[in-house]
Amino acid sequence: MTAGVADARRLALDALVEIEHGGRANAVLAERLGAGRLRSADRAFATELVYGTTRMRRACDFLVDRFVLRALDVPTRVALRLGAYQLHFLRTPAHAAVSATVEVAPRRSRGLVNAVLRRVSGAVVEWPDLPTRLSYPDWVVDRLVSDLGEHDALAALEQMNRAPGVTERDDGYAQDSASQWVAAAVGAGAGERVADLCAAPGGKATAMAGAGAQVWATDVDADRATLVAATVERTGAASVVVAVADGRLPPWPPASFDRVLIDAPCTGLGVLHRRPDARWRRRPDDLPRLATLQRELLGAGAGLVRAGGTLVYSVCTLTAAETVEIDAWLADAHPELEPVPAPGPPWRPHGRGALLLPQAAGTDGMAVLRLRRR
Repeated sequence: MTAGVADARRLALDALVEIEHGGRANAVLAERLGAGRLRSADRAFATELVYGTTRMRRACDFLVDRFVLRALDVPTRVALRLGAYQLHFLRTPAHAAVSATVEVAPRRSRGLVNAVLRRVSGAVVEWPDLPTRLSYPDWVVDRLVSDLGEHDALAALEQMNRAPGVTERDDGYAQDSASQWVAAAVGAGAGERVADLCAAPGGKATAMAGAGAQVWATDVDADRATLVAATVERTGAASVVVAVADGRLPPWPPASFDRVLIDAPCTGLGVLHRRPDARWRRRPDDLPRLATLQRELLGAGAGLVRAGGTLVYSVCTLTAAETVEIDAWLADAHPELEPVPAPGPPWRPHGRGALLLPQAAGTDGMAVLRLRRR
């Protein structure tokens, strides 16, 4: 094993321990990669180990726990997950995966890690249930099966167990195609005034500015607004004004914008490939809380749209509670807003809007609804 590969495994193990203690996977990995000196290939390997092991945590625990007879401390548990991920999901040869994992495991537990992983490598796998095999909480599987139907839900969950692709815009900004399509769906044109009420990290705001619009991009969190400002600077989108503001209490007069985008906070159940630890952080009671926030944002945003202007709602989730049920509420609460034709394939009709399943085009999962004020 080369020094670079060994360093990548050590970095992955340390990052996974930090994530287990509450760190966000994206931030933890970015910080550790930034502080290290790994080559490009080793950085990619470390990323695969961290994100893959985090996604498949439940499945890895099942593979290991068949052969563990005592409680495990966090570093030992994480080392066993890391080894099981390499053995079962990366199909790393057993001799390499086991010895390499033992080398980076805590010294006190190397004998146990060696013994357990050798048994994992030779054992037949019979998964106890679907959520364990797919490595999701039961409630996520149940919710998506209920809302999408079994065929589409399972395909979406399988797709979100694969590493996401990277798509670059012409300005060099990396942004998933689904998010680019949402920004395009706003239809912002040259000289138009656009409010982006939940703008972080700034990809959609700068894309709309690239179409010639004047964009007011806000976020309620100052640190997230700083991310928007950094994206504006990096892309050279000079026509974006960034501010810290609560989208439920926008600091502008009524009917003062041609277009308003509300890319609302949501459960993120359409981007679990991109946010590998989110599946373990989300809880069923997040749904009603977020749906309330989404309605509040839409109510405020509706008041900002001029007559003939457009309101666009988008979320990177697949649940009915955050998509078609929000649409039904809007139809009752704001009859002055009439639907604009939804995007076509690979999007599919969803209420008065459209839904993009992750498996439809290998993108993030997303929902979008476009409405025009009469």
